Amino acid sequence: MNTVKHIATSAILAASLSLPSVAGTLVINSDASDPAPKEAWAEIVSRFEKENPDIEVKYNLYDHESYKTTIRNWLVTSPPDVVFWYAGNRMKTFVDRGLFEDVSDLWQQNDMNQDFSAAAPAMTVNGKQYGVPYTYYQWGVYYRKDLFDKFGIAEPTTWDELKAAAATLKQNNVTPFTIGTKYLWTAAGWFDYLNLRTNGLDFHIELMDGKVPYTDQRVKNTFAKWAELVEPGYFLENHASYSWQEAQPFLYNGQAAMYLMGNFITPNFPAELDGKMGFFQFPAINEGVGMAEDAPMDTLHIPSKATNKDDARKFLEFVARAENQQLINEMLLQIPTNNKAKAKSDPFLDKGVAMLASASGTAQFYDRDTDPAMAKEGMKGFQEFMVHPDRLDKILEKLEKVRKRTFKE
Repeated sequence: MNTVKHIATSAILAASLSLPSVAGTLVINSDASDPAPKEAWAEIVSRFEKENPDIEVKYNLYDHESYKTTIRNWLVTSPPDVVFWYAGNRMKTFVDRGLFEDVSDLWQQNDMNQDFSAAAPAMTVNGKQYGVPYTYYQWGVYYRKDLFDKFGIAEPTTWDELKAAAATLKQNNVTPFTIGTKYLWTAAGWFDYLNLRTNGLDFHIELMDGKVPYTDQRVKNTFAKWAELVEPGYFLENHASYSWQEAQPFLYNGQAAMYLMGNFITPNFPAELDGKMGFFQFPAINEGVGMAEDAPMDTLHIPSKATNKDDARKFLEFVARAENQQLINEMLLQIPTNNKAKAKSDPFLDKGVAMLASASGTAQFYDRDTDPAMAKEGMKGFQEFMVHPDRLDKILEKLEKVRKRTFKE
């Protein structure tokens, strides 16, 4: 764990131990560990402390993967005052267990239902709000424009065009798609898009809610499309041994040409590739199926057992302000959730904002939209399919057993 601490004087610390809500130490646990978010949140914490000199912030930074595991322990035992987390089912799981504080009062006092009108449904359970969102972002295909130009490839808008582009790249010894599935969520991005484009958003959400069997023919149709990319060898070899970060250099050094990823990748683009990176919407597969998008939302929450809820509320209110949302998202190259804040003008963001504005609907992301137990096994199955597509029937039978158990069917 990497811990950023603002050291308090012993007097303030002693006071904070006896009077946590008066002159408190505000403990925040975060997984914003990549370079751009790390810098953005250091600035936000600094500004918050200047505005609230009586509050000492202890900001604890964890890597993404360990955070996902340990947050479940903190929330039950001795939680911090604020946690970083995600909207949708990921949030609802903790709400249902009574582990996140109801902050509907903050929303009402600060007119947040209006300022966060698009984000509100993802933050609401049974009419109550349980956190504050601070960013969302588009997913899509980031690609090497110079490689496409070299081999005469246009941005694909249809499934056949995407497969043709992949075939051309493979023939020229360039891996069409880089991916790292060591941490399984990257494979879930492929499943989401293939299912959204094959069967549509309504079906996708029904599947996420456990209302459709994984052995349904429509799910098999999704995997049949995926197989059209897996079987010809269009994905990075040995992808199960790479994290999503470790798969990036293949794109940057020209060994691979495309990466299906969220816009959080863009601050990592090397300076020497300036002007050589492009972005396109995941292509249409079936005519008449709407172009829905994954647009995951990142959030802040107050644990129900937090000791300094007063200062935690002040921090959430601070982060909700338009000027702070704008600052965070300019540094992240992402989209503010407060509709009074403007997204930075940037080639990738401009495309993303326009794409999401015209989308037929949005999903959060596989492991945020479905039950955590289902997501865990589902993502294992997706990775296994990418390595052993011949095992599909066994994989889907296993996932169906998990679905029945998880959703008590």
